[in-house]
Amino acid sequence: MSVNELVTFVERNWLLLLPVVVLVLALATVLILNRPKDKKPFLNPSEFKPLPLTEKTYITHNTVRLRFTLPDPNQRLGLPIGQHITFLAKGEDGNDIYRPYTPVSDDDQMGAVDFIIKIYPQGKMSQVIAKMQLGDTILMKGPKGRFTYSPNMVKHFGMLAGGTGITPMFQVLNAILKDPKDRTRVTLLYGNLTEDDILLRKELNQLVAMHGDRLSVYHVLNSPPTSGWQGGSGFITKEMIAEHLPSPGVGHMVLRCGPTPMMTAMKQHLDALGFAEEAQFQF
Repeated sequence: MSVNELVTFVERNWLLLLPVVVLVLALATVLILNRPKDKKPFLNPSEFKPLPLTEKTYITHNTVRLRFTLPDPNQRLGLPIGQHITFLAKGEDGNDIYRPYTPVSDDDQMGAVDFIIKIYPQGKMSQVIAKMQLGDTILMKGPKGRFTYSPNMVKHFGMLAGGTGITPMFQVLNAILKDPKDRTRVTLLYGNLTEDDILLRKELNQLVAMHGDRLSVYHVLNSPPTSGWQGGSGFITKEMIAEHLPSPGVGHMVLRCGPTPMMTAMKQHLDALGFAEEAQFQF
């Protein structure tokens, strides 16, 4: 059928076609009105809100991965890169316990938030978390934190992490590597007691495989395997930092997170290597 024939057909049969046109417009209107809308982020920096625990998996003998579900499946948490969340719970003595935690999920995830938390025998909050059952709730407030990230703010991040101190590092490096316009390089030195204690190892390996030109990871273990270990042994030393991390200079910055004794030692090493205060940040 030619264009002229089509025009003639419509002119002669417009009364028959009118209901079809109305139906199509009505369906289009319904689809537009019912499409998922951007919800207001869940977090409120001035209000604690409850979230239910919906998944709980031990990934090592003393470390658990938790998923909390947001009220709306189309809702984001609302946590900027490098920020953390404050948990509030009641201890066994009835007193309030506050602890900061950084999700390992990013803010693009809709409807849920994931954490990796180490369970300490004497840790008040971690003991509360250890006893949580699916469906139990915990109070959260945020975002909170002094670190503000913007793409390409530096040329090269060095990262020093110990144990669960990997969580803010993973949040930052994952966001960097997901952004095709962000060309920041990242080098991570990650210290743990044993090979079994390495958290997010699979995820880190996958990111290195995908972004080996921008991400490198060097593991250091206090008690490495007796054979086949290709990382460092003992504690992270000044020499390891000098060998693997970017040197002091314009566009280079080192982030730190981990146990207090480790962080004290890392700052001393960085100071001795010539990193200025403004080129260091501790979560």
